[in-house]
Amino acid sequence: MPAALNAVPRSIPAGLLLCSLLSIAATSTLAIPQSRQSGAPTIDLGYAQYQGVFDEVNNLTSYFGIRYAAPPTGNLRWRAPQAPANNDSTVQQANTQPAPCFQAPTGAGATNPLQRRAGAPGTPSEDCLFLKDVFFPGDTVPTKPLPTLFWIHGGGYIMGGASTNPGGDLVRESHNEIVVVVIQYRLGLFGFLAGSEVKANGDLNAGLLDQDFALRWAQQHIPKFGGDPTKVTIWGESAGAGSVLQHVVAQDGKTNPPLFRGAITSSTFLPSQYFYNDTVPESLYSEVVSQTNCTSSSDTLSCLRSVNATTLGTLNNNINLDGFFGTFLFVPVVDGTFITQRPTLSLKQGKVNGNALLAVTNTNEGVNFVNQRTPISNVTLYASTLFLGFGPEQADQTAALYENLGTAVVQEDLIMGESIFICPTYYLLSAFPTSFKGEFAIPPGTHGEDVNFYFTRSVGTPAFNNPDFLAAFQGGFLAFVVSQDPNDKIVPTLTPQWNLYSDGNTEVVFNKTAGGLPNLFLSTTDSGLLERCDFWDSVGEFAAQ
Repeated sequence: MPAALNAVPRSIPAGLLLCSLLSIAATSTLAIPQSRQSGAPTIDLGYAQYQGVFDEVNNLTSYFGIRYAAPPTGNLRWRAPQAPANNDSTVQQANTQPAPCFQAPTGAGATNPLQRRAGAPGTPSEDCLFLKDVFFPGDTVPTKPLPTLFWIHGGGYIMGGASTNPGGDLVRESHNEIVVVVIQYRLGLFGFLAGSEVKANGDLNAGLLDQDFALRWAQQHIPKFGGDPTKVTIWGESAGAGSVLQHVVAQDGKTNPPLFRGAITSSTFLPSQYFYNDTVPESLYSEVVSQTNCTSSSDTLSCLRSVNATTLGTLNNNINLDGFFGTFLFVPVVDGTFITQRPTLSLKQGKVNGNALLAVTNTNEGVNFVNQRTPISNVTLYASTLFLGFGPEQADQTAALYENLGTAVVQEDLIMGESIFICPTYYLLSAFPTSFKGEFAIPPGTHGEDVNFYFTRSVGTPAFNNPDFLAAFQGGFLAFVVSQDPNDKIVPTLTPQWNLYSDGNTEVVFNKTAGGLPNLFLSTTDSGLLERCDFWDSVGEFAAQ
């Protein structure tokens, strides 16, 4: 997940800075190069017609910027997405990436209280509910319906964009055996403003409802692009993986109709997910009201709906930047309708959508989200600052649990990584009878390092650019999309038999040797890690997970 977009005099880890640059790239509206490309079939969606572009070099057809919902502006701000207006009279050229949703930076403060600072939200648009792209192989719609991959981008629910996750790479890596949909959704206070007022006269978790709406769009329309709506797999990285978790537990695991059969998570993100009327979301709502001069209004939410989007964007930027270092303020809440209870409870009770899961975590998930230059260096204080619901007992228990695992900053790294990324992944694994676990361990193995290994042609060169390793790593994910089994190799690879996680807590580790050769092997989950995950599960009520 990326850090601040704007330049501020803070110590930002290099990994977060890299992700920031990727997010900045996502804030541009980019035309698709026309060299060696030609017109593609026109798809009639009933409400609009779109003509895509055929890429002769890569043998791919793409549709960029398909609108899937009406502009969430004016009275539709903080409401569930609505169907687009009918615009079927002319054919629209789907050759330009849409404007991204409003962005905000991660917290960079040394403490949790908010302090006003200047910041710029970039140049996005509130009218951003578009499919970033839809890809199918070849120059004509496949006659045999193909399994469909539905990708959700990360960015802490406050930034990031689909432009950094080009679906064409995944089609190529699948050897043209899948159709790919990549979406955008409302972020930050535009997508996740909560509180009693929003519950009473709006819709909570608007960003999640956008994703749900896009999934339902796929059920209706993906056959027109050659996709099979009965064979949808949802996949995301970081907050995208956290979004996958949310859809897994949505509506008590009884989403109707079923929207996907399989789920993939890369670095599951589960920060504190408060009840919508908890002190934290209510205080954030009050902060937004106060800083928009809506305090004196008899209907503060209507007042907020009348505020200029750019003004809200600046406020969104400032509030998030002032959060505790490495944290994200506008995130999903328990709304009582779409998300009915704390997600860990639903997972423990087996209330899940979907039939199979493949989950991957990185070795050092927490490092990017802990201030390495000026750490708190007091583990008890760090735990109580990270989890505002912790009392002295929970903070002291956390410090005692991690006290023998390295220096104070290493302990803080582990607390952040395990409580918010790694342990929620194991809770997911336990909720599915058919589940597979991997670990991405290419050094340094920090959060986000795996992204370049999925999108090798369009995002950046992987740190370990070994074709055999790439085929093995990518192949497991895409085989799972095709058949729900990472062992059904698309091409022969070095990956050992990928056993079910329930078969002895077995994982596949993806690493390299000191000599620079692929090193893929089976491993058993560390018992100490599982004990710490049991602890985090036991304090889930206080951590609001």
